[in-house]
Amino acid sequence: MEKKYTVLLYYCYTPIDDAESFRESHHLLCLKLNLRGRIIVAPEGLNGTVSGLKANCEAYMRTVRDMQGFESIEFKSEPVTERVFAKLHVRTKTEIVNSGLEHIDPNEKTGKYIEPQEFRDLLRHKDGDTVILDVRSDYEHNVGKFKGAVTLDIHNFREFPEKIKGLQKFKSKKIVTYCTGGIKCEKASAYLLEQGFENVYQLHGGIIKYGLETGGEDFEGKCYVFDNRIVQEVNHVNPTVISRCYITGKPTDRMINCANPECNLHVPMSEEGAEVYNGCCSEECMNHPEVRKYSGSGYYQRKTNGYNPYKGLKRNPIQT
Repeated sequence: MEKKYTVLLYYCYTPIDDAESFRESHHLLCLKLNLRGRIIVAPEGLNGTVSGLKANCEAYMRTVRDMQGFESIEFKSEPVTERVFAKLHVRTKTEIVNSGLEHIDPNEKTGKYIEPQEFRDLLRHKDGDTVILDVRSDYEHNVGKFKGAVTLDIHNFREFPEKIKGLQKFKSKKIVTYCTGGIKCEKASAYLLEQGFENVYQLHGGIIKYGLETGGEDFEGKCYVFDNRIVQEVNHVNPTVISRCYITGKPTDRMINCANPECNLHVPMSEEGAEVYNGCCSEECMNHPEVRKYSGSGYYQRKTNGYNPYKGLKRNPIQT
């Protein structure tokens, strides 16, 4: 099937004086290019994942790079057969990634970058003085992680600072952090430095860039992504399956959201396992009065509730 669409994953820490005004103009830009996805604008910068036709995504990248402060923004670009988002949301928040570390500016302090090729060599020859640290949430690393990585029992990145005590045993070692696209590592590595860890690095561009540039060697399982694909294949060299079906216990790298909207648990679940409770994680969830009809994919688009991509705009897009 022809891959005429593109998915872009990106972030940029750069000061934005008027985040709301920037959000408004950025929303209009995406509408003009018929892009869909999720974008966060904050005083500290921009973070987004969008999808659209290849030519429109290329125009978007050119336009953003022409903006003052965004000249060096890096886009991870991947061809896909269809859109991976049904809607466009451009929102303002206090941070571009929910960390609770608003005092940290990665432009002033962050871990040293390790490029994907160098990281691959590091994985091949890792010794006892090097720690590969996954700073993602548990439901993400449960379905896929780098071989030999240290993982954290957290459900939200805001919980990362609480885990510093358990990382003290690695204080004398070389620590290399990684996440999906690199954005969490900017602050996670900076926070480690702030807490007295001295030899701190980060995988530049995260798992996605690593997969695009190296073939994903030694990434075990699949990478959790925040769009309707749920998981993405990364390793085309020596792929493995590390997760097991939540229901049957059999190996599977298929990920779903529980069909009960009040649960929405992110768990590995095979097609066989999903049939047991109609895409739910339990009988209780299956019998919930607001349970969603199992989609087969395990991804559920939120109710549109009269969704209008122009809603909330102060300017008339026709006049822009």
